Amino acid sequence: MRYLILVPDGAADVSVNGEKTPLEAAYMPNVGGLAKRGRIGLVRTIPRGVAPGSDAANLAVMGYDPKTDLTGRSPLEAISMGIELGGRDVAFRANLVTLAEGEDGGEGSGGGYAGLAIIDHASGDISDAEARVLIEYLDSALGSGDPGNGGRLKFYAGVSYRHALIVRDGPPAKSGIGDVFADYPGYALVPPHDILERQIGLYLPDDENERYILTLMEKSYALLKDHEVNLARVAKGLRPANSIWIWGEGRRPQLAPIAEKYGVKGTVISAVDLIKGIGICAGLEPVKVEGATGTLATNFRGKGEAAVDAYKRGKDLAYIHVEAPDECSHQGSRADKITSLERIDADIVGPVLAWLEANRAETGEEFRVLIVPDHRTPVVIRTHTDEPVPYVLFDSAEAAAGHTDERHAFTEHAAAAGEAIHSGRELADAFFGS
Repeated sequence: MRYLILVPDGAADVSVNGEKTPLEAAYMPNVGGLAKRGRIGLVRTIPRGVAPGSDAANLAVMGYDPKTDLTGRSPLEAISMGIELGGRDVAFRANLVTLAEGEDGGEGSGGGYAGLAIIDHASGDISDAEARVLIEYLDSALGSGDPGNGGRLKFYAGVSYRHALIVRDGPPAKSGIGDVFADYPGYALVPPHDILERQIGLYLPDDENERYILTLMEKSYALLKDHEVNLARVAKGLRPANSIWIWGEGRRPQLAPIAEKYGVKGTVISAVDLIKGIGICAGLEPVKVEGATGTLATNFRGKGEAAVDAYKRGKDLAYIHVEAPDECSHQGSRADKITSLERIDADIVGPVLAWLEANRAETGEEFRVLIVPDHRTPVVIRTHTDEPVPYVLFDSAEAAAGHTDERHAFTEHAAAAGEAIHSGRELADAFFGS
C-alpha cells in the first residue's frame, strides 16, 4: 500500500456576501475526481483551547495529539534547520518583518517602537541571501557576538523571513540577559501575521520575564532600519526587513515515530522549516526541493516529482505540505489563493496520482490519498481560525468497487454534509487503517 497526504495550508475559507470560497471557485479536476469517488467530511484538526497554528494542525494530521505533543513551533523549525537542541534549550521564531509608522499602516500613531505597525509579516518575501546578511548582522550585535548575554543567545538564518533564536539552558527568570537562567516560564507571544496593520504596542511582550525579548526587538529595529540591505530594497520599491518579531517559543518534543505508529516509511516535502521539523521528529525523511519557497512562486511541480521519487526509492508515504494558499490568505489575495489551489491540483495531485495509478496497474499495489488543509485561513481576516476543515479520503481498493457520488466535492459546504471526524488523530487512524 502507498499513501499520499497532501496538506494545502490554510486552503479552507469562508463565504463572504454569498461569494464562492476559493475552494469552490478553483478549477481542481484531480482533487474533485478523488472527492467524488472517496469519503468527504469535516475534521477538527485544532482541538478546542489550542491556538490555530500550523504546528498544532500538522501534528494532528500526522496522528499526534497537539494538547500533549506540542511543545512550541520554533523547536520544530530549529530541528529542521539542523540546530542541535539540549533538553533545557528554548527556541524562538525570529521573523523579519516590515514596520511602518502607525498613521501609514496601523490603528494609531503612538510613539517610538510601540507606535509602529506590522504592514508585512514576510518583509516583501525577502530573499534568502538578503535575509542571511541581516540575521548574521543581528547575531554579531545582539546574539553570539554580544558578550553581555554570556553566550546564551544565537540567531540562525533560515528561509526568507523565517529565522530562529536559540536561548541555551532556558530563558532568564527575570528581566535582563545577564540574570540567572531558570526553568522555562512560558510566554504569551503573538504571531505577527495575526496582527497585521495594527499598532504593535498593544501586543508587545510586557511581562517581567519577557522584557529581554522586547529589548531585542527594539534594538533590532534601530540596527536594521538603515542597514544597506534595506536601503537598497527601499530604493527598488521593495519593503524593508526593518525589525525582528520574536514568538513561537518551545522546547524539543518527543514524538513516537510514524513507522512505529502506523508501520510506514515516509518522507516529508515542504518549504517550511516547521513542517520539516515535525516530520523529522516523527521519523520522516526530509526532502529539499529546489525552488520551493512557501509562496505562490514555489516549485509546485518539483514537490510532486519529489513524492514520485520517494515512492520509487521504496517509501510508503509522501507527506506533501504546500504553504502557498496560506501565504496568499495572509496577503489578502483571493485571486492568488485560487491560483495556488489550481497549481496544486495540476502540478502536484495530477502527476502523483498518475504515478500511483500506473503503479497499481503494473503491480496491483493499492493506494490511499488524504487531502486536508491544516486549518482555515480566511482571506477576509488574513489569519488562522480553528473551525473544522474539509477532507477527502480516497482508497483505490474501495473506488475499484464502483463507488461514485456526484454530490461529493472538496469544498467547505459539501464537506459539511459528509462524515464528521472529531480529531486529526482519528482521521490519521482511519487513513492508515489503524
